[in-house]
Amino acid sequence: GFAFQDMLGNLAAGFMVALTKPFKVGDYVDAAGISGSIQHVGVSSTTLLTIDNKKVIIPNSKVWGDAITNYTAMSTRMIDFTVGIGYTDNIGKAIKIVLDVVKDHKNVLSDPAPLVATDELGDSSVNLIIRPWVNTSDYWPVKRELIKQIKEAFDDAEISIPYPQTDVHLYKQNNDSAII
Repeated sequence: GFAFQDMLGNLAAGFMVALTKPFKVGDYVDAAGISGSIQHVGVSSTTLLTIDNKKVIIPNSKVWGDAITNYTAMSTRMIDFTVGIGYTDNIGKAIKIVLDVVKDHKNVLSDPAPLVATDELGDSSVNLIIRPWVNTSDYWPVKRELIKQIKEAFDDAEISIPYPQTDVHLYKQNNDSAII
């Protein structure tokens, strides 16, 4: 009885997936907590190929019963990452450098305009948020290139990218009592 119920649930979910078409073969998705490229959409299951080349077959009841994120459904995507600079560095200069690098990249879209702004005062750095838009197919190559180019531009301009650090202060007491 339970096996028949599961089978009917998968068929109903497969019908909903076919009807609503949240993805198609070739799309890169996160479904039922698994990320990968859609290889096959069947009546009772969906097959994904993970980034490390694992074939994963997911019952459609799990696909339909959870959030589905389709990373390739839209023609454009926003890259979103953060770069920290030192507290002694010039924030305006750093923002200008990043904007120049981003705007000069041939695959970064001008509309919508890229955003570079101060995001937070972190424990060891002033964090800048960087949000350019690209065609979806260019997402990963552009992100990797921008990170490299921003690091190189910061090196040339002597803007530091700090790493987490802790200052330890030692105090010597003048008497024989223990230091607490």
